[in-house]
Parts: sequence; structure tokens; C-alpha cells
Amino acid sequence: MTGVEIDLVVSDSLKALEYYEKIFDIERVEVSKFSKGENEVIFSLYGVRFHMLDENPKFELIAPSQDDPKTIWFNVLVPDINDTYTKAMELGCVEVQAVTDLPDYGVSNAMFIDPFGYLWMLHQVYKEVSHEERLKLWEEKRDSM
Repeated sequence: MTGVEIDLVVSDSLKALEYYEKIFDIERVEVSKFSKGENEVIFSLYGVRFHMLDENPKFELIAPSQDDPKTIWFNVLVPDINDTYTKAMELGCVEVQAVTDLPDYGVSNAMFIDPFGYLWMLHQVYKEVSHEERLKLWEEKRDSM
């Protein structure tokens, strides 16, 4: 068996799962139902496997917080960025970057921090722009700054 899984520690994986399900279309894979500090959840988000573990200092599992987020973020390509972003804001996420249209690049993006201390970036692609075109656009914009 081979594959890749993103593992993260949250204060309460069962609450985090319910929370993320209100924002994203999540497929539950495995969910335990032990005491807080002992639970783990595995879910799939657009084909990417996530494994959440309850915070448990006894096992050196320390969750980030909104005041101390970690420098990793999850970049999720969504079908409707405004809908997904609105859900996140209504659920109390902290805005880092509002929905921003980048028409030359064919995308919109946004960023927020969830109550569990994780940073999320949303992308919606409106048109395909090649890597070469994006590099050229960046060079032109950078040179005009």
C-alpha cells in the first residue's frame, strides 16, 4: 500500500470534523469515539486524505491556536469560492485575505484561520493559464512596481 496523508493535531478532532463538514464536502473514512484526547479522524477532501488527532500533551501532540498558527496551510481548489468562504466566515473563521479576483491569472483566492489554528487558502479557477504565461505576467507586474 502506498499514498500520502496530511496529519494534523487539533484540540478536539470530533468537533473539528463537524466544523469542517460545514465548510467543505468531506468524506468520512474513519472516526473514533473515545474520550477527548484519544480520538482520531480520517477524512478525504477532494481526494486528499487528512488524519486529525486530538491534542494530547502526554504524547507530544500539541495543537496550534488562532494566536499561534503554524506556517503550513491547506490550499483547496473549490467549485464556488464565495459560497465556501461565506460558510467559513459565518462559522467564526478569522479572515486573512478576503476573496480576491486575479483575472489575468484566471483565479480567485482567499485565506482564513479556523478556530483550531490552521490556515486555509481557497482557490477557484476560472480559466487555465499556463505556467509560462503566469511567469510572464509576474515578470511584467514585478517590473512595473
